[in-house]
Amino acid sequence: MLPLPLCLEISFIGLFLLYFTRRERLGKAFISIGLVTLTLLSYGFISDRLLRPLENRYEPYVTESAADGPKYPVRFVVVLGGGHTSDPKLPMTSQIDDSSLVRLAEGIRIYRKQPGSKLVLSGGGVFDPVPNARVMAGIAREIGVDGGDIIVESRPKDTHDEACIIKSIVGSASFVLVTSASHMPRAMALFKKLGMNPIPAPTRHRIKSNQALSPGSFFPQTDDLHKSETAIHEYLGIAWAKLSGQI
Repeated sequence: MLPLPLCLEISFIGLFLLYFTRRERLGKAFISIGLVTLTLLSYGFISDRLLRPLENRYEPYVTESAADGPKYPVRFVVVLGGGHTSDPKLPMTSQIDDSSLVRLAEGIRIYRKQPGSKLVLSGGGVFDPVPNARVMAGIAREIGVDGGDIIVESRPKDTHDEACIIKSIVGSASFVLVTSASHMPRAMALFKKLGMNPIPAPTRHRIKSNQALSPGSFFPQTDDLHKSETAIHEYLGIAWAKLSGQI
């Protein structure tokens, strides 16, 4: 259902109809729809409009109040997992993907502003034998986070699992929830559905204001296609969560 495979599937169906059936007009229509849709989703003026409502739902987390102290004193800073690919030959920072690395960096930044707090790292190993949480914990320790302040939760397979399992850790206490800005609306809905009180700390914003036009703005870009893919992934995730009663 994501843009690249879906548009290619539509186009290949059109090629099949064009070459192996008598429905040439229908085949041409399928090819045109696939290519035009893929092209449009690769332009920033489309991808930004899809992604902006998700990323702008919650304001960035402010760690300090006007009194120069913790604005929201909390006991836990929860970082949701993203992804990685295990390869022992590479440093951990090369194994982890950009999303997880940025989430981890933001989580550590907030954790260091919250004296006495614990850093909860969540994420299982869906397609990898090593849980994502364990990779994040290894990086956190390497850059100076006290291992005694790290709670590794490697069982969750998806965000709903993370919400259920983390509830048993934080209980009714307020906690900071760190994840990608585009993922935050779905994550907040899942956590709140279970009666929890997360404080949102979105990070890895892809939409930046006041971006000047460049020559690349007038051509399809892989980065803009990725933005569209991210947005559609989240809208599908929200739809599924509603249909399954998770939110």
